[in-house]
Amino acid sequence: MSIKVGDPAPDFSLSAQDGSTVSLNDFRGKQAVVLYFYPKDDTPGCTAESCAFRDQYEVFKTAGAEVIGVSGDSNQSHQSFASKYNLPFTLLSDQGDKVRKQYGATAIFGFVPGRVTYVIDKEGVVQYVFDSMFNFKGHVEEALKTLQNLAVK
Repeated sequence: MSIKVGDPAPDFSLSAQDGSTVSLNDFRGKQAVVLYFYPKDDTPGCTAESCAFRDQYEVFKTAGAEVIGVSGDSNQSHQSFASKYNLPFTLLSDQGDKVRKQYGATAIFGFVPGRVTYVIDKEGVVQYVFDSMFNFKGHVEEALKTLQNLAVK
């Protein structure tokens, strides 16, 4: 079952690349969250997507949102990936894909973890879902458009 626009975003607690635990509830009432699920650290598509988020990170912050990446990789892998590409945001380790399944960002072609981005407002409601395996930069562009539209309301 996939999470859709208007649904409350399921809370979770996962380990970050620095060893801390991050929960979605940490942001509730404070700021929006752009939560993006990606298949694997240091692969061409995931690197392009993550670097596109990096390049627009300050724009996201100015729009009142935190960017969080999630994959099944280990914290050690996330640490290396973040360091190699200067990623300024949190990467969470979802080993076993429990949170990915909770959100419905499941496998494409039966074996490749999906690439799905959720824009969650500061009240914890999903405002936008972008699901595209190959439009890496589209995840960033669409999330920014959604945040800008929320700011106008």
